[in-house]
Amino acid sequence: MSSNATPSNTTPPRATPPNAARPCTTPPHGSAAGAADVSVNVPENTPARPTPSASGPGGPAEVSGDAPAGVPAEAGVPTEAVTPLIRGIAVLRRLTSADGSSSLSGLERSTGLARSTVDRITATLARMGYVRLDGRDAVLTPRLMELGNAYLAALRLPRLLGAQADALADALDESVSLAVGDRDGIRFVHQATRRRAMSLSFRIGDLLPAERTAPGPLFASEWNEEEWTHWRRRRATDPEDRGFPAVPARSRPYTEENDGPYAQGPKRPYTEGAGRPYVGDGRPYPGDGGTPHPEKATPGTLPSNQLPAVGDDFEDRAAEAGRLGWASDDQLIEPGLVAVSMPVREGGRIACVVNVVSHTSRHSAADLRETLLPRLRTAVAAMERELTPERPTPLPVHAGHADPVRPTPSGLADWTSASKHELGREFVESLARGLTVITAFGEGRAELTLTAVAQATGLARATARRALITLEHLGYVTAHDRVFRLTPRVLGLGYPPLSRTTLPEIAAPHLSELSQRLHDSVSLAVLTGDEIQYTGRVSTSRVMSVNITVGTRLPAYATALGRVILADLPEGQAPLPPELNPLTPRTITDPERLRAELDRVRESGYALVEGELEQGLRSIAVPVRDRDGRVVAAVNVAMHSTRRTAESCVRDVLPDLHATATRIEEDLRIAGSFRQVPLN
Repeated sequence: MSSNATPSNTTPPRATPPNAARPCTTPPHGSAAGAADVSVNVPENTPARPTPSASGPGGPAEVSGDAPAGVPAEAGVPTEAVTPLIRGIAVLRRLTSADGSSSLSGLERSTGLARSTVDRITATLARMGYVRLDGRDAVLTPRLMELGNAYLAALRLPRLLGAQADALADALDESVSLAVGDRDGIRFVHQATRRRAMSLSFRIGDLLPAERTAPGPLFASEWNEEEWTHWRRRRATDPEDRGFPAVPARSRPYTEENDGPYAQGPKRPYTEGAGRPYVGDGRPYPGDGGTPHPEKATPGTLPSNQLPAVGDDFEDRAAEAGRLGWASDDQLIEPGLVAVSMPVREGGRIACVVNVVSHTSRHSAADLRETLLPRLRTAVAAMERELTPERPTPLPVHAGHADPVRPTPSGLADWTSASKHELGREFVESLARGLTVITAFGEGRAELTLTAVAQATGLARATARRALITLEHLGYVTAHDRVFRLTPRVLGLGYPPLSRTTLPEIAAPHLSELSQRLHDSVSLAVLTGDEIQYTGRVSTSRVMSVNITVGTRLPAYATALGRVILADLPEGQAPLPPELNPLTPRTITDPERLRAELDRVRESGYALVEGELEQGLRSIAVPVRDRDGRVVAAVNVAMHSTRRTAESCVRDVLPDLHATATRIEEDLRIAGSFRQVPLN
C-alpha cells in the first residue's frame, strides 16, 4: 500500500520497514549546523560527553540532557552535525516527555520547529514504524523500543542479572530494580515488581536525579571533581528538579513530618540553626529520613542561608555510601517510598546497582536496611560472580535486535529508495540513517569502530561518521580510542512510556486497521483457565453486529479464539471443563471430536467455528505468538453467517488476519526483548 502523504493532517500510508538498519543511497542532505539551527526549547541539543563506561556517571561538567529549557550549552553544535537528526531526536524526546503522544501543533510549539519540519520528521518516523500518525496526533509505537533494546543488549546486564533480580524480588517479596548511572542521574534498566494494590515501580529508562535515589550516592562515590562541579551547577540552575519529569518537584526547605532529612520529631525540623554542625552517634543521617544510625557519625554542616532541601546533603551521603558499600532512600522521591541499594562491581568499578524498594506501611528505612541488607549482600555477591571480565564472543552483525532475520544492506537500500520515492521530500533520509546507527550496536557489539558501524548499517563511512558525531554531541554515544559506545541516554528515546505497554495496547492499532479494512468486528483474547477473556476489541458500525465487550469470558472449547490457543498446548494439558455442554445444536461436545479438531487447527494454523457458540455467528481466528514461539493470545474476525461463507472467510479474511497477527507479533517481540509484556 503506498501513496503520497500530505504533511499535516493526513496519515502517511503504513508501510512497515524491515526491522533493520537502512543504508544510505543518496548523499546526506543534513547541512552543517550552527547553534541557531537548534531550538532553545529542546534540552537534548545541549552537548554532553558521558564517561566511556556505559554505566558510569556523566563525563566532564555538562548540562543534564533532561534539564529544563534555558540551560546554557557549553559549546556550539559541531559543523559536521546532521541537523535533521538533531531535530528528529528533539521530536522523539518531546513525545517521550508527553508520555508517548502529542498533537503535531503541540510538537511545533514545544520544539520551536516550523510546522513543515515537524510534519516531515513525523512522516519519516512513521515510515520507519517509530510513530503512528493518528489524525493530527503523533503516537510512539513499540518498534521505537529497538533503539533502547540496542543499548540494553550491548550493556548485557539485564540479560545476565535479570533472572537473579527477579529471584531476589520473589525471595524478599519486594520490588527489585537494576540501575545504571547517567551523568548526574540514574536510569533503571530492569524491574521486578510485586503485584499489589500499592504498586512500587519506576519506568525503565526514566532519568532520576541521583541525589533523590538510593543508587545515586553509590554512583556518585566514584565521581571526580569535574562531575561534582556539573552536579552543583545543575542543582543551582534547576532548584526544583523540573528537568526530571519522572519525579515530583522538590521543595525548599524540606521539613516533612518525622520523615524528612534532619527531622527530629513530628513537625520538628532540624533545630540546631543554620550553619551548625551535626555530630554524634545518634544524629540523623543526611538524606536518610532522620533515622539515627550508629555507623553514620561523620560531621556535616547545614547551608548557612536556609534549612536544607532534599539532596543538599548528597555529598555527605555519597561519602558515606562509598565507605559503607550501601545506601538508602527514606522518602526522598516522594512520601512513603523507601529503598536500600548495593553496588554490583565488575573489574573494581560499579557496573550497576541493585535497588530494593518498599513503602512505609511495610518497612521503615531502618527496618528495610536491617532486614534486607544481609540477603541483598548475598544476592549481589552471586551477581558479581556472574559478571566475567572476558569479552563476549561477537555475534552476527545485527545480533541483539528484536528480529532474528535481517535483510542484507542491498535490501535496506531498496527500502530507503522506495521510501524516498513514495514520500518525496516528506521522507528525511538523513534522519532515518542517523537513527539506524544506534541499531548497529547490540549484544557482543557494545564497542564499534567507525568501519564496523558503516558495515553493520550499510552506510557510507562519511555518512556514518557524521551521524556518530551528531549522536556524540547529543550524548547518545561516547568515543574513546576510536571506539564508540552507546550511553544510557538512548533509553530516553521513547522507552519510559513504552516500557509499560500491554499486549492489548500493542494490538489496538492493528485491530482497528483490520476492522476498517474488512468492515467486521475484530477481537483479541487470552486464555484464562478453561475460558477465553476478551482483552481487545474493535466493533463494526453495522446495524447487525457481534455484541461482545472487553472483559467478556466465554468457553474456550466452543470459540475459534479458544481453539487456536488450546491447540498450542501439549497433548492432555488443554484445560477443558468436566463436561462439554452444548451451547447450540452445532457445538462439539464429544472429547474425541474436539481433540481431532484441535489437531486440525494446529496443522492449519487457524480455527473456523460456525454456529457453535451462538447460532448464526461465524468466527475465524489465528494465534499470536511471543518471542519463544508460544501462543499467548489469539485474534479473530467475527460476523453473521449470511455476510460471508466459510470459503470466503478462508479466501478473503484469513490472509489479512494472518498479516495482522504477524504485525502484532513483531511489536510484541520488540516490546518483550527485556521485559515481560502484560497480556491484559
